[in-house]
Amino acid sequence: MNRPILIISLLLVALRMGTTAQVTAPALPGTKVPVESISSNVPSEAQSPQPEQPLVVDLTSALQRARHYYQDFLSAGIASALAREDRIQAKAALLPSLSAFSQFLYTEGNGTPSGVFVANDGVHVYSEQAVVHTEVFSFVRRAEYQRAQWAEAAAKARQDIAARGLISTVVQNYYGVIIARRREENARRTLDEARAFLDITEKQERGGEVARADVVKAKLQFQQRDRDLLDAVTNTRKAHLALGVLLFADITQPFTVSDDARPDQALPPMTEIRLRAQDSNPDTRMAEAGVRQAEKEISAAHAAFLPTLSVDYFFGINANVLAVRGPDDRQNLGSVAQGTLNFPVFSWGATRSKLRQAQLQKKQAELELAFAQRTLSSNLNLSYLEAQAAKEQLDSLRNSMELSGESLRLTTLRYRAGEATALEVVDAQSTLAQARDAYDAGVVRYRVALASLQTLAGGF
Repeated sequence: MNRPILIISLLLVALRMGTTAQVTAPALPGTKVPVESISSNVPSEAQSPQPEQPLVVDLTSALQRARHYYQDFLSAGIASALAREDRIQAKAALLPSLSAFSQFLYTEGNGTPSGVFVANDGVHVYSEQAVVHTEVFSFVRRAEYQRAQWAEAAAKARQDIAARGLISTVVQNYYGVIIARRREENARRTLDEARAFLDITEKQERGGEVARADVVKAKLQFQQRDRDLLDAVTNTRKAHLALGVLLFADITQPFTVSDDARPDQALPPMTEIRLRAQDSNPDTRMAEAGVRQAEKEISAAHAAFLPTLSVDYFFGINANVLAVRGPDDRQNLGSVAQGTLNFPVFSWGATRSKLRQAQLQKKQAELELAFAQRTLSSNLNLSYLEAQAAKEQLDSLRNSMELSGESLRLTTLRYRAGEATALEVVDAQSTLAQARDAYDAGVVRYRVALASLQTLAGGF
């Protein structure tokens, strides 16, 4: 090969290798990488999945959601629907009924028109009839219908009682989340205060102003507050789980509750609450419905001693041929009416025993009504006393929290000046933490007491 050609070939190969190295070489620090060199497989910030925002739930929406998942409430709703169907069936028994039947009788022939069995009017007998049946007067049926009406009213009252239990459970868990969250916030503030005090002791130790024991005490206090915060976070999560089970089909649904526990909520007068409770309390309504139902049981038991009259009307064909007219042009289509008067005569004392049984049931229902009224009055008084006590303590709890905060501030200043010990600062921090928790617990206690009064008075 000629030397010029060889040199040219080597130059071309070197030039090609240099171009490849330029494309694949990594970018130097401080240089801009072209947009074309960035791989399209790297997800951008806009393409990254955004975290799901937690659902904000207030008390009203929490109660509405719980109605779809609370077992006792759902069971009471089914029982109420069953009682409604019983009432519909009892009412239908008072009204005329229409039915139809189709029948074919084949009798063994013996050479005569009637066949072997002479009771039949032919070898072939066709029956195509419609029957209307009604009971002209039946005291038993009427009493059973009225009893079913009051049974439905009692079932609806039981459903309201289950709804009240739902409200009580949701309220307790709802404000359990609020108090747990407030205690978590207080634990964070207390931890910050312990961290600040630890920083003060370390700085003063480096300056030779305090002993090592103060730093040790501050560290112990900081570690304890850190553990308290961990416990508070755990309690908040547990409270969220307990409430989430009542509100959502998926317990992993992220949500947060709105804090409506305020100390300035007014306490209604007792007379207003009592009047509202007497009109809408489900316990007394259920007991009253039980008394009315027992009265109708007595009426039904009395009616068993009386006669009943029923009427039946038949229209159709009962002939040897399935036709409107027979072979001899005889009219086959016709009707017949019959009335039945039934007299009860003797039942071995069963009817009288049912009457005594119904009377005893009424007596029991009256006792339950009186007890329900006394229980309602007692619960109203207890709940109102609880709300009053919680309301009256709020000012004292707020004042204690403010004084504890001022005490911590002054004690810290005295410690900086060398006039207080580390133990006094730690004690002031503990007192403030307890005062904060006590105030928040008092506010939530008052709100729960108001919710109990609203539940008894039918406010939700």
